[in-house]
Amino acid sequence: MEGIGAEGASVASPVAQWGHDVWRVYQYYLDKTTPHAVYRWIGTFVVGAIYCLRVCYVQGFYIIAYGLGIYILNLLIGFLSPLVDPEIDPSDGPSLPTKGSDEFKPFIRRLPEFKFWYSFTKAFIIAFVMTFFSMFDVPVFWPILLCYWIVLFVLTMRRQIAHMIKYKYIPFSLGKQKYGGKKSSASSSGSRGD
Repeated sequence: MEGIGAEGASVASPVAQWGHDVWRVYQYYLDKTTPHAVYRWIGTFVVGAIYCLRVCYVQGFYIIAYGLGIYILNLLIGFLSPLVDPEIDPSDGPSLPTKGSDEFKPFIRRLPEFKFWYSFTKAFIIAFVMTFFSMFDVPVFWPILLCYWIVLFVLTMRRQIAHMIKYKYIPFSLGKQKYGGKKSSASSSGSRGD
């Protein structure tokens, strides 16, 4: 009896070890892509373009495309939202400044850029794989789905932009802020009359 259990454990052990090694290599390369945001997004848009070409070529799987659009809209809302929403949780923790006299607090996203990219890319890959299975090709009239998604996108973005305006935050940084400051001393010394 003990020999059977030990044998089963030794068979599972190499498989589990191999799975762990594959996951470690995958995580290693995923971590190496972290500082290369532009190249990551270019790769993601290539994957998205391949998915779009597949859907256009097959002329089906519109319900998957609609579900993908809803999921990406949800990710975008998380990416544009602050970690602590001042409307929901007015706590003493890190919050957005609401007045000019408030202390500057950096914008912390609810969904960081890397997780946004990773989920975005993974969603396109899963949707692409789903287009190879006919059980996901539900016949729908796609213009209605497209119109409904556009209306949903516009209403959701309008609400998000109103939230940004109300609480005075911008979820993007355009680099280091430059101040006008004082003029150079060379220009002020040239205007002296002595």
